[in-house]
Order: sequence, then C-alpha cells, then structure tokens
Amino acid sequence: MKKLLILIVVILSTFSLSLNAQEASDNSVDYIPDVSLDTRFGYSHDFAEKAGRFGGHGLFLDINGQISPNFSYSFNHSVAYFEGDDALGFGNTNWLTLTYETDNFYISAGKEDIKIGNFEYNEYDIDSYWEMNSLFWNNISPWQWGISGGWYPADGQTILAQVANSPFSDIDIFNLFAYSLGWQGEWDCYNSYWTVNMWQYDKGQYVKSLNLGNRFYVGDFRFDLDYSTRATDIKKAFTSDFTLAFAPSYEWEWGRAFAKFGWERVEEDNFGYEFNGNNLFYGLGAEFFPLKEYKDIRVHALWASNSQYTGGHYLNIGLTWKLNLTQAGKSLFNKLKKTSNE
Repeated sequence: MKKLLILIVVILSTFSLSLNAQEASDNSVDYIPDVSLDTRFGYSHDFAEKAGRFGGHGLFLDINGQISPNFSYSFNHSVAYFEGDDALGFGNTNWLTLTYETDNFYISAGKEDIKIGNFEYNEYDIDSYWEMNSLFWNNISPWQWGISGGWYPADGQTILAQVANSPFSDIDIFNLFAYSLGWQGEWDCYNSYWTVNMWQYDKGQYVKSLNLGNRFYVGDFRFDLDYSTRATDIKKAFTSDFTLAFAPSYEWEWGRAFAKFGWERVEEDNFGYEFNGNNLFYGLGAEFFPLKEYKDIRVHALWASNSQYTGGHYLNIGLTWKLNLTQAGKSLFNKLKKTSNE
C-alpha cells in the first residue's frame, strides 16, 4: 500500500509539473468569457387539435471561457424553459464542464451530454425543432454527470470514451451508469459521429445501442443520415427499436432551407413511448437572417408531422435571438472610456 501511495504521489507530481510548464509557455489567452442569453419565441399550431398558442422555447444562459491555456470551462443553464418548467439544484443545468486539452487528447468532467453518435441528438436545443424530431430525441434527456475523454490520433479524428450516470437514473437512484465509446471524423466532404453505448436500467441489466451519425457536404448542400438501434436483447438489436432519419439542407448567405424524413420502430418499452409499432416523422422548413451581418437574430418557419408523437401536422413560426452580453459589455466599456477621455 505504501508503494502504491508513493507511485500515485509521483504520478500526480509529474502531471502537475507538466501542466505548470505548459501553462507558463503561453500568455496569449483571452480570459474574458463569452457570455450570451439565448432564446426562441414563436407561434405553434396543431392542426389535429385545431388549436395554437404563442410561447417561448426557453431562455438559456451560455458561458464559455478559458482559465489557462489548456483549461477551459463551459456552462449552459435554462433560466426559463418551455411551459415554465423549473427543477431544483442543477436540474435546469444542461452542461457544466471543466476541460483539459492538449494537441493529443482532452479530459472533461462535470455535467454534459451522454455521447450518442447522432447529429439530430447533438443539436443545441434552440437550433432543433422537436416537431420534426424522433421520439427518442423527445423522450430521453442526455444531460448527466460524468467524465469523458478523447484522443486525437490524426488531424480531424477523435476517439472518445465516457462514463456517466445512466439516463434511467435520477437523484434517488444510485449505481446506474452509462458507458460510451465512439469515433468522430472530419473531412471536407464528410463528417462521422459513431458510438456504441450501454445504458444501465437495473443491476446488471443494460440497453445496448449502436448509433451511426453521418454528415455529407456537396457544395452548399448538407445531408445528414442518422441511424440508431437500441435493445435489451442483443438478438433484437436491429429489429425491435431503431430510428432512421435523413435530413437534407441548403445554406446560403442569409438563410437555410431544410427538410427531414424519419422512420422509427418500437417494440420494447425502454423509454416510455407508450406505444408499439411504427412512427413516421417528417417536415420542411426555412431559416432567415433579417440582418445579414448579424447572425444572432434568426427567423424560422416550418411544417412538420409526427404520426405517433403529435398525431397530426404542426406549423411553427418564430424568432431566435442570441444576446451576446460579452460583446455588449465591451461596447459599453469602450464607449465609457471614450467619453471619459474627451
């Protein structure tokens, strides 16, 4: 035991000296954090219910910054969420992470998304439209406490691993964990986000999942092809619970047009879907930037249908606004400084 303690002390001391040497070698870091308030507001109409309403899709405080050349932090908290949902403690915190990164690897700890190889699932909330999304996206919250890491074997390539609390756990349920192993690749015409996952729902019992996110680029066109399969019995992995989605889009200087076509099959009640069978989800939409030089204001309009989740057709028209508080603070400071010098 004494030898083990000595070894641990030596390893930690060496790691600490290495960090100090790297931190001291770069004094060009901007330590002012990027702070913004992000929100989305709009009108949604349900044709099946013949009813509509105005509402907000959350108010998110987003903070990102550096505390040293290699250490960074990221914080995203829902100050107010759709329908006024309010959870205690960190319940409304989407992510809160501290990350150490070098040219070869990174280590991140805190609350973050469970690594699921799926571009639909990887989207920021206010950039994603739930009416067009899968049942899996609408039913499973990814935000869990844990630790993750990644290795960069080549330029644009990441091998990642993560251990976190299971999405089936909550504040009163212990010893349920989620394990993820994945690969992310970036090229000019193709990006990959693939993972293998195991989510524990009882002692020694897991939902196994394979997630294959694929993104293709052709000029100004982008094509996302996501495939996910989930099962408690590995023999039913590709037949009982899966999602297939295709999402093409075209982007130009002041806007984007997009569509989505998806098919899900559910036979196992793993995630509280409350139905078995097939679900089709699809839709069309467009986003516009009314101020071409200011991309933090965006107008959107979409039509979507989800045969099981909404039971009909939806229309949504709205506005997304990202208020950059850091930029506003710098502008105010420069204005006051200029005034004082006059």
